[in-house]
Amino acid sequence: MTNGGYEPVEILLVEDNPLDADLALRGLKNEKLANKITWVKDGQQALDYIFRRGEYAGRDDSGPRLILLDLKMPRVDGLTALRQIRADPAFSMLPIVILTSSKEQRDIVESYDLGVNSYIVKPVDFEGFMNAVAELGLYWMLLNQAPSCDP
Repeated sequence: MTNGGYEPVEILLVEDNPLDADLALRGLKNEKLANKITWVKDGQQALDYIFRRGEYAGRDDSGPRLILLDLKMPRVDGLTALRQIRADPAFSMLPIVILTSSKEQRDIVESYDLGVNSYIVKPVDFEGFMNAVAELGLYWMLLNQAPSCDP
């Protein structure tokens, strides 16, 4: 344990665009919202990370307390990843926020049908994007009260 007896806080960022990932990482780090921010580049890596498979099979931490998930990614898209994560009862209460450029109504509806906690369309300007991610982190990591999620 760290942080004066508290479990380390981890955020999983699932984003294929390196520029968006960099801005998100900067926004989260500027606010010191997590001890660890893990960035994976597609839905397949996210699933491997969450379910401790492949290169993440030996991961011994408790896992993320928040997932920021893009939709439009190679290999496995965000909706498919969301569907698989929510299908496992161990992750039914893990906060998942869609952070995407898609404003398509069908993506929004399907995301909520699959159990996403929030759907955010990425702001187009750099500063707006960093600020949006920082505000997301503040809300989900500090203000929101969630039940413990120990897979």
